[in-house]
Amino acid sequence: MEKIYNRKYISKIKELSEYFPVIGIIGARQVGKTTIARLLKNKLSKSLHYIDLELLSDYHKLENPEIYLSSYKDKCIVIDEIQLKPDLFPLLRALTDQTGESCQFIITGSASPDMLHQSTETLAGRIAYVEISGFSFDELPESIDIETHWFRGGFPRALFAPNHSLFRSWIENFIKTYIERDLNMLGLSAEPLMLRRLWSMLAHSHGCIINYSNLSGSLGISINTVKKYIDFFEHAFLIKRILPYIGNIKKRIVKSPKIYLTDTGILHSLLRIENFDDLQGHPSLGNSWEGYCINQILDVVKDKFEVHFYRTLDGSECDLVLSKGQKAIYTIEIKYSAAPKLTRGNTIAFSKINAEKNFVITPKGDNYLIKENIRTCSLRAFINQYLIQISK
Repeated sequence: MEKIYNRKYISKIKELSEYFPVIGIIGARQVGKTTIARLLKNKLSKSLHYIDLELLSDYHKLENPEIYLSSYKDKCIVIDEIQLKPDLFPLLRALTDQTGESCQFIITGSASPDMLHQSTETLAGRIAYVEISGFSFDELPESIDIETHWFRGGFPRALFAPNHSLFRSWIENFIKTYIERDLNMLGLSAEPLMLRRLWSMLAHSHGCIINYSNLSGSLGISINTVKKYIDFFEHAFLIKRILPYIGNIKKRIVKSPKIYLTDTGILHSLLRIENFDDLQGHPSLGNSWEGYCINQILDVVKDKFEVHFYRTLDGSECDLVLSKGQKAIYTIEIKYSAAPKLTRGNTIAFSKINAEKNFVITPKGDNYLIKENIRTCSLRAFINQYLIQISK
């Protein structure tokens, strides 16, 4: 029997359910949305009734959805993979408005609210979204070390696979299924081979400034088509684009976004990195570590901060700027080194941005000041000692 691990989202969902009629649990396929919904049993003000739209029998139950859903109005109805039946949204609005009660529906979906546009249009003011990612750094059980998490990524079945062979098989099948079925179900009509090539090219661009023109030329499709495909990847929570920090510094700023895959297990598979030892000698090692750290940081800060990178045309740069409005709170440079050294460009960037605190994050190491107001520490120390406290 598969072991079920508790997730940190439960308390947040419970809090929101006491006020909102509808809770949307969104995130990539296989990230644990259904498991989280089932973990809510006996934790909410109402008992739960589950409908999984990927089961043909459940899908057919909603041939007359108003009659079926109304018969369970005393329960909180959980509808899994709502994007498979988007015509439900207007009905959910009508049903929630009949009583105005909280905790009427929990819907899960493998697409962003922007892609589930009907929910935004018809459930505005009635729905609260909770975005679920894979297991994050602060959710790991003691049996999983940071190296395993970094290499395998956060998808539960990949992370907790009992051996390396099963981990590899799961990741490869996940990629294949997403390309051949799931992206198409989200509305992306494209040749699977083209999508596989694009995903692999994005993996090789992980941590870099995205160049739509180069991607367009390599794939033999227009720039607008490339952007459309990448939009789908982002709305499916497979990649993340990070925009440059402008603030009050408007001259000579690089204005194109950087791109990161949201899961390092998928990244390493697409790059054909077989194991952690191979990663240590791979040209993408530094970018992989940078992306891993950024994904963990983004999972903690969520919508509490604006997240950017900083780079100028003359070489001043830092990997991450956490800000509120025009004010930079933390600047962060990520180094895969036990004894990190700042470049001149890093120092200039810290000075120009003038954040409250500056950090250099390493895999392991002591926590100390390199210079005045520039601190080096491990990822664990940064998240536990500095990030969580400002994200509450």
